[in-house]
Amino acid sequence: MYKFRTNYDRMFENIVGSAYTYIAASKVKALVIGMSGGIDSTLTAAIAKEVVKRLDNGVVLEGRVIDITSKEEEIERGLEASATFCNISKYVNLNELFYTTVSTITESRDIDNNSFEYKVRLGNIKARLRMIQLYDLAKKLNGLVLSTDNYTEYLLGFWTLHGDVGDFGMIQNLWKTEVYGLTEYLADTYNKFGRHVEADVLQEAIEAVPTDGLGITDSDFDQLCSENDRKGSPREVYGRIDTLLYDYLYNKGNSENKVAMRHRASKFKRNNPANVSRMHII
Repeated sequence: MYKFRTNYDRMFENIVGSAYTYIAASKVKALVIGMSGGIDSTLTAAIAKEVVKRLDNGVVLEGRVIDITSKEEEIERGLEASATFCNISKYVNLNELFYTTVSTITESRDIDNNSFEYKVRLGNIKARLRMIQLYDLAKKLNGLVLSTDNYTEYLLGFWTLHGDVGDFGMIQNLWKTEVYGLTEYLADTYNKFGRHVEADVLQEAIEAVPTDGLGITDSDFDQLCSENDRKGSPREVYGRIDTLLYDYLYNKGNSENKVAMRHRASKFKRNNPANVSRMHII
């Protein structure tokens, strides 16, 4: 049972320590991260910067801001965060590849179709193209790809199969509200030590409207909760989402709200691939 925690100083040191041990043992030369401009990738990059600093062995943090029909404000935040926390930061435009891929494989020339189902299909293509870019770079650099997913997203299926992946996750087992809390803790810590630019970048991520970065909806909340539940800051809204999810999973809470229904509907993602057991085969 994952209870909500607030001991962010300990969380931070434990994550950095575990990442340091894992990466030092793996003998990779680079950490590759896709920077979306959202809070998850920004926090992951900030933590990774601390890990690389402690390694002090030539491992570099490579940030890539991958534009596939992305929102301008998200690209700008991604570039700022990547330049702030990564040793090397680059912008990659995959729009032409995306449109070519869509026109080739979707069996539809109408890429402006506004149905939700079609937008999901396009979003899946975007996520998978991004991972092709990141994994090719990791192979080139003898590196590994950092995951930027969190526990709430995992439980709600708020990710793309074979698209949102990574070799090492530092925040995968944090609830989204803990992601916000840890980011606020780190921003406060940086301000205390005069690292104001880094603190400001983290604060921008905290205040930003969270999206899946795939253009499926205008915000995460369009897919996760009703309009009445979207009042307040992103952290407050995610706090309500996490509470609903926790109560449903561990306290037999309301099973008919949007959060609980999405958890059930996304079960197939958490059990992928489904295989015929050896017992049944033989």
